[in-house]
Amino acid sequence: MTQGILAFGAYIPWRRLQRKAIADTHGWFNPALKGQAKGERAFCNWDEDTVTMAVEAARDTLRGRERGSIGALRFASTTFPFLDRLHSGIVAQALSLDEGVSAIDVAATQRAATSALIEALSSGTETLVVGAEKRDAKAASPVEMSSGDGAAAVLVGAGEPVAKLLGKASRTADFVDHFRSVDNQFDYQWEERWIRDAGYMPIVPPVIERCLKAADAAAKDVTHFCMPATLARVTNAVAKAVGIADKAICDPLHANLGDTGAAHPLMLLVSVLEKAKPGEKILLVGFGQGADALLLEVTPVIAKLPQRLGVLGHLARRREEASYGRYLAFNDLIELERGMRSETDKGTPLSSMWRNRETVTSFSGGKCSKCGTLQFPRSDICVNPNCNAIGTQEPHPFADQRARIKSYTADRLTYSPDPPACYGMVEFEDGGRVMIDFTDIDAEALRVGQPMQMMFRIKDIDQSRGFRRYYWKAAPVAANAKEA
Repeated sequence: MTQGILAFGAYIPWRRLQRKAIADTHGWFNPALKGQAKGERAFCNWDEDTVTMAVEAARDTLRGRERGSIGALRFASTTFPFLDRLHSGIVAQALSLDEGVSAIDVAATQRAATSALIEALSSGTETLVVGAEKRDAKAASPVEMSSGDGAAAVLVGAGEPVAKLLGKASRTADFVDHFRSVDNQFDYQWEERWIRDAGYMPIVPPVIERCLKAADAAAKDVTHFCMPATLARVTNAVAKAVGIADKAICDPLHANLGDTGAAHPLMLLVSVLEKAKPGEKILLVGFGQGADALLLEVTPVIAKLPQRLGVLGHLARRREEASYGRYLAFNDLIELERGMRSETDKGTPLSSMWRNRETVTSFSGGKCSKCGTLQFPRSDICVNPNCNAIGTQEPHPFADQRARIKSYTADRLTYSPDPPACYGMVEFEDGGRVMIDFTDIDAEALRVGQPMQMMFRIKDIDQSRGFRRYYWKAAPVAANAKEA
């Protein structure tokens, strides 16, 4: 059976910071920023990070698919929140994957996702490959302007792929265009012209040529060329060097997203697959301490893929953010006076978190095997007053169920990093209800009956110990997601 990409998806945060807001704030110091002040960049809400975005991209990918056949999970990022914790394990638990899944974090290079994808395509195991990035950047830096937060994922395996692998090639070279050590929060960038002339141009074209040779294909056969590069016209120069037409170069998504780092090769791949036609060939390149190249061919199966939000849908799900101060606060780049109500001990009992992992991380509730009543959380006694059976609760997934608001509160007395704190009672379409926090919502837009969906988020962060707790929150259903 043919090994290839079976499904794909993405996640992009709701908030979009206008680059003009950055330039207006720092133009007095760095006038060059005004030349980059076009468009917008995606940035995480206070309760999002690489883990939460990876979960959402994976859920978008797996929409309408059974998950029992997934044997491996590869999570690529250079901005994992923990130095010693398996992030792919958190993602696997949130997705309710089988406990026998092989979960590995792939890190330390911008081509982590393409390297993970090459490994997955060669493994013979159905593998979920996800990349996510949330990069910190110094205020008034070019990286702050060019970066964006986001995640993308592909499911790889045998069967009927939407895109099959034709050829691949790699090269490893300790070429350091930027770096970040454990002692530093921000990347240290080297000179752009040197990166282009000593990095991209000598390293990438030979890898592409070997990839095309392995696939018995020519540069003129490439329909879509996907290579992330924040340096101006570097992608065009590489394309010209190997004979790829300029019209094949895909949209880098700079205008309305920004460069999502290690996730960006997958992000570009997903954006192209959303519009690709059968027979078209996609050349995907990852650059970082060497290069990876993969040539894929789109198959007719792509027309049968269930609807998903993907890149286009998430770009449409947006809120324009003109407040640069909110971006700085959410990324801890300024120290706010948060008030006495924020001064609570947020230590997490790890033993309790482990015992309740199905409820907390997988968002699994209960279903009474006697009367069929759904409830969250699961308990020993059925909540149906006409049943009240004991010991009849079976696990039931709630994460992918839609819900509606039954009651709500916008609370300005309770501490929230993004006041007011919005929460309320939601009732699931198939039954069951829960009191839960809301996210990605305007307090003024809250209304009873509003359709909501569950999203994996940060519940709170224990700043003194450096631990973050994850849970689920309710968010409005995007207008373009109602039929997805």
